[in-house]
Amino acid sequence: MVVANRAEFVPMAGLRPVAVITGASSGIGAALARVFAAKGHDLALVGRREDRLHGLADDIGARGKSRPLVVPLDLTRLDTPVRIGHELGARGLEPAFVVNNAGYGLVGRAADLDRAEQLAMIDLNVRALTDMSLRFIDSLARHRGGILNVASVAAFLPGPRMAVYHATKSYVLSFSEALHAELAPSGVRVTVLCPGPVPTEFQQRAGIDAAYMPRLLARSAERVAEQGYAGLMRGERVIVPGWGNKLIRLVLRVAPQRIVLQSADKAMRRRQVGQSRWTKRE
Repeated sequence: MVVANRAEFVPMAGLRPVAVITGASSGIGAALARVFAAKGHDLALVGRREDRLHGLADDIGARGKSRPLVVPLDLTRLDTPVRIGHELGARGLEPAFVVNNAGYGLVGRAADLDRAEQLAMIDLNVRALTDMSLRFIDSLARHRGGILNVASVAAFLPGPRMAVYHATKSYVLSFSEALHAELAPSGVRVTVLCPGPVPTEFQQRAGIDAAYMPRLLARSAERVAEQGYAGLMRGERVIVPGWGNKLIRLVLRVAPQRIVLQSADKAMRRRQVGQSRWTKRE
């Protein structure tokens, strides 16, 4: 069934299935691209940094896999999802999987941070992810594929000094879990990946001391990507990599909210030492 509000993407017979991965230029997104390619999927890589995307595509191609299509677009633009659909269709492709990894965060008191940047964060982390999740459902169903939405353990609690970021990831978690239930009868898998700390450019760009990253909670981008892919293929609803992060999730369910807020605020203050802002954007 084709729904009217997805009419911008018009599928044609005989289109070749691909996995569309946003925010693929580095970190978890690049790791996910490598995992999908290793498992035999053809890819379309979406992101702002065209040189990084081409470097990743060249590396995947050099390993004997099909060279991914590079789609250098900024998902904060309202028209980007429909442009992605047009780019794919023009090359005889359609999504079998959609991986929504693009996103960024800002650290600081919400009242002090730039309002426009916080609204742009909502556009990317929430609006674009929702659009990409809904736009290609018909082709995902045809290929018995799925959606992998990348959230964070931040989704499980409010985040003083990262208020908007935590709120966006809570949305991603709630939306993905509901979509998991709604789309299951059509054979479309929906999984939300909620990693804890991952050593990527998120930390490096901010100059955050590695001592502030709890080693028991940290996981490499490669391990997170492997677990995310495996969970999606199994049709799992929520993936939380690492036993430490799983334990935190359980504790948060029973801990008094006042204590949770105080602890989160204290932890973020430590991370802000000598740094008023923490960002990552693909």
